[in-house]
Amino acid sequence: MRGKNLTKSQGGHKNKIKVRYLVAVVGLLLSGLAARQTVQAVGCPDVRIVFARGSGGEQDVSADYLEFKTTIEQKIQGTGLNYEFMDLEYPAVGVGFTNIDTAMTTLGAFFSGGESYEFGKSMWKGVEKLKTMLADTSCPQTKYVFGGYSQGAMVLLNSLSYLAPERLIYMATFGDPKIYLPEGEGVIPAACRGENLSDYRMYVPDCQAYKGILGAYIPYEPEAYVGKMGTWCNKGDILCSSHYNIGDHVGYVSEGLYEDASRVIYDKICKTFGIENTISSPHDTAIVIDSTGSMADMIEKYKSEALRLAEETLTSGGRVALYDYRDLDDPYTPVQHCDFNSCTLEVFRSELGKIRADGGGDTPESLLSASFHVMKDLHWKQGSTKSLVVLTDADFLSPDRDGMSFDEVVALSKRIDPVNFYIITDAESGEAYNELAAATDGRVVTNFDELSLLTDYIMERYDSLPRVEEEPAAVLPQLAVDEVIDGRGEATVKFHSDATRTIVALNDAILGITDETEFTISGLRSDIQNRLTLIPVGDGVRGEPVEILLSGDANTGYGLTTSVVLTEDRQTIMPKAPNTGRR
Repeated sequence: MRGKNLTKSQGGHKNKIKVRYLVAVVGLLLSGLAARQTVQAVGCPDVRIVFARGSGGEQDVSADYLEFKTTIEQKIQGTGLNYEFMDLEYPAVGVGFTNIDTAMTTLGAFFSGGESYEFGKSMWKGVEKLKTMLADTSCPQTKYVFGGYSQGAMVLLNSLSYLAPERLIYMATFGDPKIYLPEGEGVIPAACRGENLSDYRMYVPDCQAYKGILGAYIPYEPEAYVGKMGTWCNKGDILCSSHYNIGDHVGYVSEGLYEDASRVIYDKICKTFGIENTISSPHDTAIVIDSTGSMADMIEKYKSEALRLAEETLTSGGRVALYDYRDLDDPYTPVQHCDFNSCTLEVFRSELGKIRADGGGDTPESLLSASFHVMKDLHWKQGSTKSLVVLTDADFLSPDRDGMSFDEVVALSKRIDPVNFYIITDAESGEAYNELAAATDGRVVTNFDELSLLTDYIMERYDSLPRVEEEPAAVLPQLAVDEVIDGRGEATVKFHSDATRTIVALNDAILGITDETEFTISGLRSDIQNRLTLIPVGDGVRGEPVEILLSGDANTGYGLTTSVVLTEDRQTIMPKAPNTGRR
């Protein structure tokens, strides 16, 4: 989020100084860009933006790459930076996941391991390709932005250690089958309370998302790269959430998640090169006015600024709504004058003119009940910057007269995005609103001379999608292995589970799904550790994966060559963090 201090310069002389300073700064920025371009070798970009596509994606034309490129290029093309986009040249083979159709067809109790090895080869070829690119010393000043979808996310995470942290601007992963969000662990995870969210968690609505369908990279964000990584996991994406939705895994374009990431990436680029960020997200702004009798003067003073805020919001492609409220004892429930669909500038102006101060006589007023009602009443747009602007001269009740509490209002604000509260009030009441503003990442303004600055601040902010939705899903299914007989190129696995079906993966490739509790897998290689993963699924959700090492050869010593019984507390045979190359 961006903004400026709510301070105001007075007098023309200071304004002239500001102009001279601005010209000087612009000159320095332009000369800095010119200097940077002369330092770089010919043909070297300031920024190289690399995308690693997902399984089965065709190079340079996959929808995910094109959307990633377009959304960033729309923002960066006016900066004066020298940049280039690349869709990483690697196989991105489509084995495994395509075996499961939208109906999740049961494939029976027999699985071949053959094609699972092709997935690993593909991923590691991508790592080698990226490693070679990063080892090139011909453009030492070039900085990098990475984006990776599905299999491509795994390529990036396995390549990260080959890039010096100071050369990485940002890495964004989408639908990562090896996501790791420790705040999603447990029956009631911390994420479902909005607590301990990983800093790289940019948009993962599922508060029970813990590990990906193929396990997890731990740590997901190495210490040297803190602040340079972010992950996006669509609502019910089968590969990274606790849910069981294939459509969400292929929905990153349609859900606008690349657009959301592009705003974060552009902001990181701007900060890296000292460029002003002028990109704003759409705005949803609700103006809520205390219309008790004592408010007459304040309402008249605010009307012109309210019109400017509405006009700038609508002109920029945003939406506005208008409400007024008093006290529940009046009796007077919040009145909607126009909502996000009906509020044109003409309607807003007309309805604002109809608000008259009347009634009241006691303080505080029923702001908590009114703001909760307004937030529930409106249909907020996903990805918009959400603001609730309150005009009042009185404190609030907590709990309110209908029992509404401060915590309930703040919790709803956070669940929606959050909705940021901006309270315009007098100096006497300002102190009472500091906590509410802070809890919703808003502001308190007690000086009417600063109203124009508040409008500017609101309009200059940009927002991302909510990091998490604090609503736990159904109880996740569990699975426990009873017996594993391993050797001579195949293995028989027996298990029990409260799930209806089980996804079976081998060496990071999904082989299929079974409703049996015993199966034999063939084609195991005896020269490597074969990592078998069982994922219980049922009722639209999936449980935590159980991983087992298989030797494929009864004569080798590192695998499971005898039957193994796991207890009810969900013990698992866990390999060392696989396929990382850096841990």
